[in-house]
Amino acid sequence: GCRRGTSVSSRYSQITADPLQRARHRAWVEFGSALLNAIGTFYNAADDAALAAAAKDIHRRFAQVEAVLGEGPWFDGERFGLVDAAFGPVFRYLDVFDAIGDFGFIAGLPRVARWRAALAQRPSVRGAVAAGYAARLLAFLRARNAALSRRIAA
Repeated sequence: GCRRGTSVSSRYSQITADPLQRARHRAWVEFGSALLNAIGTFYNAADDAALAAAAKDIHRRFAQVEAVLGEGPWFDGERFGLVDAAFGPVFRYLDVFDAIGDFGFIAGLPRVARWRAALAQRPSVRGAVAAGYAARLLAFLRARNAALSRRIAA
């Protein structure tokens, strides 16, 4: 944990001394947060047309990530960081959506696919949610009474 009075961002600034790099990482953490909002739009879509449009928007956003990812395994290369942690929840949603259908979120985006796979193997990412997370998320999605809900087998 953090020492009293030491924030995560100040500890992070000790790790990444370059202020431009820190700002870039903060922007990508915010991008991940905006992607979670787009995911909310997807799972709340009222009909199939809105669902398809939301899936296309999510793919477009992941294409922007693809354009900046290097060889990995993490967002910033060999060092796991805040951006990686921010995208763990994003990819957890995709894991559950993939069990429902193929929405093409990361189709044709090999660097994003590789990053997603690396995050899925990382113990800190796997351990960030309790056992049964996927089943609870599936039940939540089924109860939404949205276009996605109707695709979930009872």
